[in-house]
Amino acid sequence: MTKQEWKNKTVVTEFVLLGFGNGPELDSLLFLMFLSIYIMTITGNALIVMLTAANQRLRTPMYFFLGNLACLEICYSSNILPRMLLSYLGGDRSISVNGCFTQYCFFGCLAAAECCLLAVMSYDRFLAVCEPLHYPSRMNRTLCLQLAAASWISGFLSNSILTFLISDLNFCRPNEIEHFFCDSFPVINLSCSDTRITGLVTSVVAGVCSLLPFLLTFLSYLYIIITVMRIPSAPGRKKAFSTCSSHLIVVILFYWSILTVYVLPHRDSQISPNKIFSVFYTILTPLANPLIYSLRNKEVKEALRKE
Repeated sequence: MTKQEWKNKTVVTEFVLLGFGNGPELDSLLFLMFLSIYIMTITGNALIVMLTAANQRLRTPMYFFLGNLACLEICYSSNILPRMLLSYLGGDRSISVNGCFTQYCFFGCLAAAECCLLAVMSYDRFLAVCEPLHYPSRMNRTLCLQLAAASWISGFLSNSILTFLISDLNFCRPNEIEHFFCDSFPVINLSCSDTRITGLVTSVVAGVCSLLPFLLTFLSYLYIIITVMRIPSAPGRKKAFSTCSSHLIVVILFYWSILTVYVLPHRDSQISPNKIFSVFYTILTPLANPLIYSLRNKEVKEALRKE
């Protein structure tokens, strides 16, 4: 863009998140639905954090990582849902440019951290099922702390580059984002700068942050399934697989939706369907995690009864 062309452009100071539609009745319905989801998400995940911290029986590597995941989901939901609730309550769907970049920064960091954390949890289950004799010595407290810290730090470092690149773009009219939160591609599409490099880097980083942990998770469960199928007795196979079935459900729900959005070739026509898929990993997964782990886990249910 030439200097003269840039002078004739209206610089954007705020964006408008279109969300899921308009109208007083629809806004009221969506507000009540998302408010209920947010309350249940925060309550369920906070309960898991407290249980894993306070209950002596739950102070194992698996529950340590589960507590980290629950803490991450609280931050994840609180980054997106309160802003949505305010827009449906007051009708103001605008968000400042800096506010949009901040929301995207935390979203990207937390999403990348969750990918890493799910891979770490699958590695923990791999050691527990495939190498049970070496599990206590290998998955010690020091390694648990290092793996959890690496998940959080790598998530925040990986998205810092993308946030810088996107925030350095120039934005002109129009300023309407076809999404319910500030995500990378919907925001990039509004820029009047040359976005080829930014789009390419975004695709590469998103692919690495999601595909690499997914492959590690896939390999871990492949070895787990092979090991479980070699157990001669049916009760033994059931008991071995029950230790990781809850985590497998969460992994399938999360990766199915996030890979659909970020690994498929990016086109403008995909934004609306991607908005629906985004609901799964931004809203439904944080809600499902505490429900799945508490309803399918005997130790968590026993801890709840004692509390």
